[in-house]
Amino acid sequence: FLKEKRPEFVVNAAGYTGKPNVDACELAKADTLMGNALLPQTIAHACAAANIPWGHVSSGCIYAGAKIKTGNELRAEKDLTKPELRRLIENEPERIVGFTETDAPNFSFRDEPCSFYSGTKALGEEAIVDVGQTYIWRLRIPFDEFDNKRNYLSKVQRYAKVYDNVNSVSHRGDFVAACLDLWEKRAAFGIYNVTNPGFVTTRQVVEMIETILKPAKRFEFWESDEEFYKVAAKTPRSNCVMATDKLLAAGVKIRPVPEALEHSLRNWKPE
Repeated sequence: FLKEKRPEFVVNAAGYTGKPNVDACELAKADTLMGNALLPQTIAHACAAANIPWGHVSSGCIYAGAKIKTGNELRAEKDLTKPELRRLIENEPERIVGFTETDAPNFSFRDEPCSFYSGTKALGEEAIVDVGQTYIWRLRIPFDEFDNKRNYLSKVQRYAKVYDNVNSVSHRGDFVAACLDLWEKRAAFGIYNVTNPGFVTTRQVVEMIETILKPAKRFEFWESDEEFYKVAAKTPRSNCVMATDKLLAAGVKIRPVPEALEHSLRNWKPE
């Protein structure tokens, strides 16, 4: 197909995510491995053989937590729900530093526990990172103004109870534009964290929803990780902060998290 069509550039946006969520991947491991590791590996080698550059939509869910800055030192913390870290996030957010593209995944088969989904996404990156002319674009919790069951903002509004944590997130339109900008600018091939700069807590998202959309429902939160995993989830979830310095240094412009979230909610289009 590549030899016949000779595309200028190829985009792989396919993958196996599981429906309604990543818990389903635990029951479809062969499909998850095929979609997230073997498929991108096949595309990478085909593009390399045909000498065609390409981009692969990966995921930031191969990380857990963030790096905490103390003086000139950084230490990784996987669990950002610890009370002392939540106080830090609220009072000194500048000390929360995201994982960079050179940080080894810490939510993967090589650094367990992890979900099977996250394990295969990390494996997929390993399989393609040094093959041909390859961009790896890491998406993280997609959202936008279009209400649908895969939109993070829709999910938060529909959950019976909300799970509070800290995350980087990606506006879907901003993500696509940034990925294509990297190619159009002929930025160096390699891995890029493509999230809106910054991070947000689920409680902050709920506050924005209440302020802007004024829903009739009253939001309830899970009391703890223990309750959430006992009742609502079967496999560990990735919650993480990602650095976007490399993306911005490449000359790509992308809105910060608060601006992108507010714009989506003020332009909300119910399903």
